[in-house]
Amino acid sequence: MTHSVLLAEDDRPIRTALERALTLEGYRVTAVADGIQALAAAHRERPDVILLDVMMPGIDGLQVCQVLRAEQDRTPVLMLTARVETADRIAGLDAGADDYVVKPFEVEEVFARLRALLRRTAAPPAADGTGPGEPGEGYDGRDSGVVEAADLRIDGPSRRAWRGQRELELTRTEFELLELLARNAGIVLDHSTIYDRIWGYDFGPGSKNLAVYVGYLRRKVDVPGSRPLIHTVRGVGYVLRED
Repeated sequence: MTHSVLLAEDDRPIRTALERALTLEGYRVTAVADGIQALAAAHRERPDVILLDVMMPGIDGLQVCQVLRAEQDRTPVLMLTARVETADRIAGLDAGADDYVVKPFEVEEVFARLRALLRRTAAPPAADGTGPGEPGEGYDGRDSGVVEAADLRIDGPSRRAWRGQRELELTRTEFELLELLARNAGIVLDHSTIYDRIWGYDFGPGSKNLAVYVGYLRRKVDVPGSRPLIHTVRGVGYVLRED
C-alpha cells in the first residue's frame, strides 16, 4: 500500500531533499512551503501522515497542528524542529503533534518515525481480546481490552485514559507509551525495549526523545497531590508502579 505524505517545509533545499527521499522510499508526496498551503493541502488531500516544520512564515507549524486538532482531524503529525530546548519540543506536543524529530536529522530517522506512526494508525486492535505477553514476547502496545493499574484506567478500543475520575488528554504517542507502561506495571522496561515497542526503532543512547515524552506524560498523569506512578530507574529505563 502506498501511503500519502503531506510535507510542509519552507526551506527549499530541505523540502526538495525530503520530497525526493520520501518518493524514492515509496511514499506519495505533496510538498508545500508554508502553513497556509499546508492547511489547504490537508483539507484537500487527506494525507495519511503530515510532516510539518515548526518555523514557517505566516502560519507556523504549531498553529497548523492546533487548527487540525481543533477540527478533530487526527491525522498523525510528525514535527520537524530546529529548536533543541525541551520546552520547545513540548510546545509541539502541546499543539497536538504525535512525534517530532530535531534538525539536523538523518533521513532514516524520519522514515522510522513515519513508519511507527503509520503502523500504529493502521493496525486494528486484537479481535479476540487477548492481551500481550511479557515485553520480550512482541508486545506492541495495542490491545482490545481495558488496563487498570493503581488508580489508572486505560480503555484500548476508545483510546481513552483516566487517573481516578480525571480523564487524561493524550496524543497518540503518549497513549501508546502510557499503555505500554501500564500493561507491564511493576516491570522495568529498558530504553531499547520502549523505543522498539513504540517507535519500532532504537534511536540510541544519545536521543532525548524518550525522556521528553516521559517527562511530558508525568505532567499529565502525576499531577500535584497524586501519588507518582511513573518512575525512572536510572541507567535502565522506566516503570509504572505505585510506591
